[in-house]
Amino acid sequence: MGSTALITGGTGGLGVAVTEAFLKAGWRVVVPVFHDAGRDRLAPHERLVLHGGADLMDEGSVREVVTLAAEDGGAPLRAVANLVGGFAIGERVHATPIEEFEAQFRLNLRPTYLVCRAALPALMAAGGGAIACVSTRAALRPFSGAAGYIASKAAVLAFVDALATEYRDDGVRANAVLPSVIDTPANREAMPDADHDRWVAPAQIADVVRYLCSEEAGAVSGAHVPVYGRA
Repeated sequence: MGSTALITGGTGGLGVAVTEAFLKAGWRVVVPVFHDAGRDRLAPHERLVLHGGADLMDEGSVREVVTLAAEDGGAPLRAVANLVGGFAIGERVHATPIEEFEAQFRLNLRPTYLVCRAALPALMAAGGGAIACVSTRAALRPFSGAAGYIASKAAVLAFVDALATEYRDDGVRANAVLPSVIDTPANREAMPDADHDRWVAPAQIADVVRYLCSEEAGAVSGAHVPVYGRA
């Protein structure tokens, strides 16, 4: 019997690497795609299921995605990787509108919460599984001008801790990864003069996410795992 992983943000700069890592390890992988954006970034694969038109801000759409991920009796849903999120940098707190601050919480927490809430019954029904969420090194080492991003990503860590505590007896583990700047084309375009050699490669993060969702990491829950390039 195989296993299914639901990977949100699976067509993004990090998501493609995570999706490929799970496929290489033999998982059936379900990737929700918002308005088919980025669908062509993933090569066709017999164990890859793309769900077009998914809106992870909407409860009904999230339920549809989870139903698809859990429908294969030969490969029950055993892992959820929450990669969807966003970044914003601007002014310091006194000059940042509350709407911009709250927008980061909505983007970085709402999809993660909705997906986890919908997927937990399926994970428990499968006898247990794993949830991996993406936070950031900045949650522990802040920088100026991104209070909404930093606070919302710190909240992801607290949510992971809550999941690990609440579902320990159900065999569902929850962990977080904390990358430094990820070496993606979008980040290179945004920061062309940065020292890209110090950034962390998506494949490095993907290996950690896959490991945290594997049976080899069966004793690991509530961990906040740093994944950095050269600091």
